[in-house]
Amino acid sequence: MFTDMARFRIAGINFDHFHMGDLLRQVHEHPDAEIVGLCDHDPARMTAAAKSFDVPQEQIFTDHVACLEQTKPDLVILCPAASHHGDWVEKVAPFGCDIMVEKPFAGSLAEADRMIAATQAAGSRLAINWPLTWMPSHRTAKRLVDEGVIGEILEVHHYGGNRGPLWHAADKVERTASDVEREKPNSWFYKRNQGGGSLLDYAGYGTTLGTWFMNGRRPIEVSCVVDQPKGLEVDEHSIIVARYDTGLSKFET
Repeated sequence: MFTDMARFRIAGINFDHFHMGDLLRQVHEHPDAEIVGLCDHDPARMTAAAKSFDVPQEQIFTDHVACLEQTKPDLVILCPAASHHGDWVEKVAPFGCDIMVEKPFAGSLAEADRMIAATQAAGSRLAINWPLTWMPSHRTAKRLVDEGVIGEILEVHHYGGNRGPLWHAADKVERTASDVEREKPNSWFYKRNQGGGSLLDYAGYGTTLGTWFMNGRRPIEVSCVVDQPKGLEVDEHSIIVARYDTGLSKFET
């Protein structure tokens, strides 16, 4: 059993993604972890988390360097807009702490490579928050397949069925249609240059599971179609079809 002195020290930096609140709640409720710092350029974005998790004012920062130097976390949770993942990993990695980044991995393959290089150079570990891959049901299914209990996987089909990223906040607090329409013009989820759109932000749930269940096999070819409503910079619905030598797999947002 861990003592208080041995608890994992965790800081949350950059609140662009509302899942920061969900991840901090898991830290707050874990007996072997504690929140030692919150950091964002906008103090208002930290207010709800600070109140919910009893984070004292001296552990709330608007400068990430001050946060890291003063709180000395073992792990940093990063939730920036998708196209800024590389920048933030490169900012945090030199401090030597492990890093968990909210999905998706990055806004581009080159950015993902930068993230890997930064953490390898610092000797720290990097994880991406793809919670579907460690759900008990999925892990049990994968184990049974690997053990030969339920046969060989020929195809993987995943339908996320999400209404969109603005329909709920942290802790699954429901939002109204008027809330969504009001926030869309300014939300990074709907900005192409910030990594928005369902294809980049959400399709990875299915493709990550698919790659795992297929044991890393690459598809022979991949095709995709997206629906981008008039007036938006990004898509709100995407369907990916991946052809393997065993059949067609489909991943839909």
